Amino acid sequence: MKYSACIEWLFTPESPDFANRIRLARDAGLDAVEFWKWTEKDIPAVEKALAETGLALSSLVAEPMIPLTDPASHDAFLVGLRASAEMANRLGARVLIAQAGDDLPSRTRAEQHQSLVDCLTQAADVLAGTGVVLGLEPLNTLIDHKGYFLHSTVEGLDIVDEVNRPEIRIVYDIYHSLVMGEATAEVLKSRIDRVAHVHIADHPGRNEPGSGTLELSKSLQWLFDNGYTGFVGLEYRPTAGTQSSLEMTFRTLGRR
Repeated sequence: MKYSACIEWLFTPESPDFANRIRLARDAGLDAVEFWKWTEKDIPAVEKALAETGLALSSLVAEPMIPLTDPASHDAFLVGLRASAEMANRLGARVLIAQAGDDLPSRTRAEQHQSLVDCLTQAADVLAGTGVVLGLEPLNTLIDHKGYFLHSTVEGLDIVDEVNRPEIRIVYDIYHSLVMGEATAEVLKSRIDRVAHVHIADHPGRNEPGSGTLELSKSLQWLFDNGYTGFVGLEYRPTAGTQSSLEMTFRTLGRR
């Protein structure tokens, strides 16, 4: 089990210095870190901390974060994707994360689905040969992301399959999936190889595993039993200090 700390939330109470959170993650025994918008970070400081600690950077967000459901956004996204891939390679990250964007009332769902397929097909050409994959992330629309287009893991996988390129995968966020009432084994079935990265948090509150009611351990066990070998991204809001939240996480999910 390789754990990746989302340092947008973890270690935030302990250090206002963003790069120093990487050192705190190392001291806590984690295997990697991840964060969101790289354009807002002090990249030399992040680079130095990664080199000092030896931690991996598991993922970062592909910028700009604009609606891929809208064809008018595609050119700008593809330009930014090229720069994001260069940054990912500079920092050693193998996964970039993309969000689909909002459900646009002026376009049908079928049109927006096709817009995603078209954009990600072009994105695959941008990423070809870079060693970086783009993970499209389904999100829940019941609590955190009302109005978001892609709330179904199955539809996300269908989009990946329609693109049919190794550079395009999904990010499977167990929290978002279970909040939407999905069952991990049912929605992923034989398509576990399309999952580039995993996120986890509990519900209610989107806090550390063990703080809520979701059967996270069951879902995670299924993922590893069925061939997932990547990082488990701890993308949650600690209810108290980060260290105590990690202790609960490890008790709930285990370490192997």
